[in-house]
Amino acid sequence: MDVRRRPAAAEEPKRPRPAAAAPGDLVLRPPNLGVVLAAMALFLAPFSYLAFVHYPLDADLRRSILICGAISLGGFFVVLRLIPVAARYLLRRGMFGKDINKKGLPMGEITVPESLGIVVGIVYLVIAILFQHFNFTADSIWLVEYNAALASVCFMILLGFIDDVLDIPWRVKLLLPTIAALPLLMAYAGGTSIIIPKPLASYVGVAVLELGWVYKLFMLLLAVFCTNSINIHAGLNGLEVGQTVVISAAVLIHNVMRIGSSKDLETQQAHAFSIYLLLPFLTTSLALLGFNWYPSSVFVGDTYTYFAGMTLAVVGILGHFSETLLLFFLPQVLNFLCSVPQLFHFVPCPRHRLPRFDTRTGLLTGTKDGNLVNIFLRMFGKCSEKSLCIRLLVFQALSCLFCFWLRYVLTGWYK
Repeated sequence: MDVRRRPAAAEEPKRPRPAAAAPGDLVLRPPNLGVVLAAMALFLAPFSYLAFVHYPLDADLRRSILICGAISLGGFFVVLRLIPVAARYLLRRGMFGKDINKKGLPMGEITVPESLGIVVGIVYLVIAILFQHFNFTADSIWLVEYNAALASVCFMILLGFIDDVLDIPWRVKLLLPTIAALPLLMAYAGGTSIIIPKPLASYVGVAVLELGWVYKLFMLLLAVFCTNSINIHAGLNGLEVGQTVVISAAVLIHNVMRIGSSKDLETQQAHAFSIYLLLPFLTTSLALLGFNWYPSSVFVGDTYTYFAGMTLAVVGILGHFSETLLLFFLPQVLNFLCSVPQLFHFVPCPRHRLPRFDTRTGLLTGTKDGNLVNIFLRMFGKCSEKSLCIRLLVFQALSCLFCFWLRYVLTGWYK
């Protein structure tokens, strides 16, 4: 994937805008529905089995999940229809890029519309707002936090699109999630205490520690990390959307497992809340993945990466499983730690921290830049862009499986 305005960008610096083209000039390649349907079956089948077969969930909860799923599926088809339309108008306004990972080939000279994350974000918000009619009453205790979550996501979509248009400096990018998280922080009415791990409780002296404003500071830092970590783990066709699809599916499975295994009503409601926000996000992202998979016919832009990071942060915060969310983000954590020397300019940081592309072989070779994209190439050897993206997504999936295994092993001993 290609994003021009971040360190792992995969496109050339923006060239002077061409003369305005008619909106009907662009004809996108059809979406790769084979990849989309395979991903949908792979990720939604386990969730559906757990929710409707394995666990005896409450009938009203199952009804709400079915309604949310049906509306979300409608959003999937709406995104498939709107992306080609929006792509033509974005190209007309000069919002395009050229893929550096194909530079020197005919495909590398194609102007590819970018910032198509705006379509997914708008459709997602419409679905999430419409779902309120079917699930929340006017006096629901969750309605305030639900709307605050949507306000933060909406704010992040806006700021991400502004970044795509104005090319905001990197140091300013760190402030954008801080601004977008304000509605959530102001409306948050949940607990601000943490359970001390059992092995440490005797040293701390208490089983539950009240953090107060420190907990809200942690929430803010989590939102900043999630948005920027997806933004810098990029540079390949399909990588940004692919990693968020894998994480979202893992979070959905975690939610339904917690609902099925917990007897606490508040815990069940918090995880159900997370499901309602994530189902439309997953389906609309899958539609975008069809156009963004190699060879990508659209670029998602910072709009999508910020939107995706904020959505995942919101469900982790309001679902009260921020520690588990960070475990699902293990590749992003590793990528961030490897990137710190360059991001903070302890060592030189090029504008695009991308691998080298060999036009003769069509393979990518790792550079000395400190990100997972180049580290994988240095460790496992040169390969094609598509193969590298698949390897990184498999690593993402294995990290999520490791998280489930770790929770299973530590249950009853750690907490």
